[in-house]
Amino acid sequence: MGAKIAVLGAGAWGTAVAKVIADKGNEVALWAHEPSAAVGINETRVNARYLPGVTLPTSLRACADIVEAASDKEIIILAVPSLYLLDTVKQILNISSIREGETAIAVLTKGFLPGPTGSAKGGSPRLILETLEDYLPGFYRRSLVYIAGPSHAEEVSRGKITGLIAASENAKNSIRFRDILKSRRLFVFSSFDVRGVQVAAAAKNVIAIAFGILDALKTRPRIDASAPAAEAAPDGAADAFGDGTESLLLAAGLNEIQILGMAMGATHPETFTSISGVGDLDVTCRSVFGRNRRLGREIIEKDILRPFTNLEDLLARINEIGYLPEGAAAAKYVKILAEKHKLKMPISTGICQILNKEIKPMEFVDNFLGGMISR
Repeated sequence: MGAKIAVLGAGAWGTAVAKVIADKGNEVALWAHEPSAAVGINETRVNARYLPGVTLPTSLRACADIVEAASDKEIIILAVPSLYLLDTVKQILNISSIREGETAIAVLTKGFLPGPTGSAKGGSPRLILETLEDYLPGFYRRSLVYIAGPSHAEEVSRGKITGLIAASENAKNSIRFRDILKSRRLFVFSSFDVRGVQVAAAAKNVIAIAFGILDALKTRPRIDASAPAAEAAPDGAADAFGDGTESLLLAAGLNEIQILGMAMGATHPETFTSISGVGDLDVTCRSVFGRNRRLGREIIEKDILRPFTNLEDLLARINEIGYLPEGAAAAKYVKILAEKHKLKMPISTGICQILNKEIKPMEFVDNFLGGMISR
């Protein structure tokens, strides 16, 4: 008989990972925030909202009660968005197996979290695992596992060959989660560079927004007189941007991610040239499934930022855009961290300024390319 496992978060990625684990004979409880979603999954064997078309095994059971889902589990995997992660963890702190440190915990969430005061203005943004360690019992210090890599729920759930990293300072736990997740088509590798893997997973989403903007500008050859100002591109813009431009952006973006990662305590430079670095960045920027790339494209194509006053307003009303691009929150935190560590990160800073409505997308492009020329 397999292990008793809970996956907290029934979005696309949480559902896909729960399916992979359940397919291996484990008993999996999938917590869904909305009761109707849990009922729908149990009745139809499909997560119609987040992972349509994928049949879920009967060994996976959805549950709307988080305490019920997480109680008496050998393993818990956190898969909720960063904006809701702390609230989720606070709801399971009193479960006896967690109070006693008997349940192993891994995290799929990408992003940064606010400083100790609850506001980035009062404290520097922090990595996810170090923040959770302040809330969880001491048993979990240096024992949590962070799982990331170039992956999409739509592909993993359908058995497409994919690679992931299970990073932890606790080698035993890293190997344990590696073995739980791996299959014939899902390769999982261990890493001790917990900080580097976390930074790469969070910061790449910001670069993907920039990639989406560039991608949209490539296909807009001339100014549309009826288009909103945010969408306007100069005559011949499409002629100026090509595959090489995209590679330039990817390389420069990876450089920013590595600079930030090393400043925040990454221990292995090769983390950024592995699947958790360049691999995750590439798939996030190029895949049609990428929500952050989609946000970048829609900034140009749909003027999606028009209803929002600034970045804070966007984050407060993020559900109104219909999907959740983690890069929006990450852009805010990366800019703060760059200033704290005195790092030059023009792409990430520029994206934050666009989301905050300080500059237009073409100003960002001109500033970025101008900076490259002046080097």
